[in-house]
Amino acid sequence: MTNRTPIKTSNSALIAMIADEDTITGFLLAGVGNVDLRRKTNYLIVDSKATVKQIEDAFKEFTTREDIAIVLISQYVANMIRFLVDSYNKPIPAILEIPSKDHPYDPAHDSVLSRVKYLFSTESVASGRR
Repeated sequence: MTNRTPIKTSNSALIAMIADEDTITGFLLAGVGNVDLRRKTNYLIVDSKATVKQIEDAFKEFTTREDIAIVLISQYVANMIRFLVDSYNKPIPAILEIPSKDHPYDPAHDSVLSRVKYLFSTESVASGRR
């Protein structure tokens, strides 16, 4: 096998969210929300008052927290901080771009999908297939 570093797992992990209010509310109703003892939440509601700096700070916080396994981010929000999303390369927490009610999903801007396409294109070239 290859020399892969094992992925650290724990008994429970959270899903973090950076999205519009309707998306966050839906996930909170499904039981995804969490508030710790320091009153830190695992979500950021992006509305007209939210600044790019707040979104960047939330993304950086969620991607460095040990208790978060997945970060769900609305694609239109991810486009605001595309340089951060594209430069993130760790397996955990995984970053998943999701559609929102007011902004349709565009596969051309999805960082995960573009990485998968790149991997398949390099595998095809390496194996001699086209």
